[in-house]
Amino acid sequence: MTGEDRATRLREAKARLRSHLEHRGLRSTRQRDAVLEAFLAADAHVSVEELCERVRDAHRSIGAATVYRCMGLFVQAGIAKERRFHEGRIRYEPGVGTEHHDHLICLACGDIQEFENPTIERLQDEIAGSRGFSVTYHRLELYGLCPRCKKIS
Repeated sequence: MTGEDRATRLREAKARLRSHLEHRGLRSTRQRDAVLEAFLAADAHVSVEELCERVRDAHRSIGAATVYRCMGLFVQAGIAKERRFHEGRIRYEPGVGTEHHDHLICLACGDIQEFENPTIERLQDEIAGSRGFSVTYHRLELYGLCPRCKKIS
């Protein structure tokens, strides 16, 4: 992702958050902005614990409870998507400035790779349509070993 794309994503996320906060009668805070910036800068599937470490580097006063609350708010606002992969821990990925994608998850090291494949998307639509099913959304997660861990095992 280019620097320009990151800046666009941040602007869109801040606008969406501002609108969401106004709608709920809440105010914008420096802590929320700091967590949002750290979350989007991570550009990965992060847990709250990992995000806390990133935020604390620059903002010692922000604790885990603040990060948890912010992430819940970001999910409600559509800025973040909550994911639960095999380890059971909640991870978050950006919900703005991203296209639909699927995931490859390594069971050994936990690496998560995103991918897009139009053929898979078309087949899913065909299968659903042939059964009269209307798809609202879907998630495709493939679990196995990444090339690095496959060599080790």
